[in-house]
Amino acid sequence: MGPAPMTSDFRTHTFTIRLHDTDAAGLLFFGHLFRHAHDAFEAFMATLGFPLDLMIRDGRMLLPLTHAEADYRRPLRHGDVVRVLVSVLEIRRRSFSIGYRFLNARGEVAATARTVHVQVDAEILPADALSPPLRLALSAHLADDARVS
Repeated sequence: MGPAPMTSDFRTHTFTIRLHDTDAAGLLFFGHLFRHAHDAFEAFMATLGFPLDLMIRDGRMLLPLTHAEADYRRPLRHGDVVRVLVSVLEIRRRSFSIGYRFLNARGEVAATARTVHVQVDAEILPADALSPPLRLALSAHLADDARVS
C-alpha cells in the first residue's frame, strides 16, 4: 500500500515512539496503538470544539468507547516519528466511528484503527441522539467513503 492520500477529511496527530511504547522485540507493543489512537482522538475532538477534559468535568455529555479494532501492517520501532490521520468514518443516530491511519516516515500505512463512540448523558444512559453541534462538527470531517445514518 502506498502513501495515504491527504485530503481535507483528515486531521493529523504526530508522535514519536518512545522506549516504553515497545515490546521485547523493540517494536510498538500492540496495545499502545490504542493509547496513541486515543491521543489523536482527544486532539481531534479539541479541534472540533469538544475538548474531552472539559466534557468530562462538565459531565453532561460523555463519549465512551463501545468498540475498538486495529490492523498492523508494518513494524513501528523506537524513535520512529508517526503521523496519525484521523477521520470520521460513520455518523449514526447516537454514535459515531473514527478512523485512524498510522503512517511511518515514508508515508506508508503501518497500522489502521477504528473506534466507535456513543453519546451518553450524565447518568451514563445513551442519549436519544448525538447533540446537533457535535453532529455538525463531525460531519465536516467525514471520510470520502463515510456513512451517515
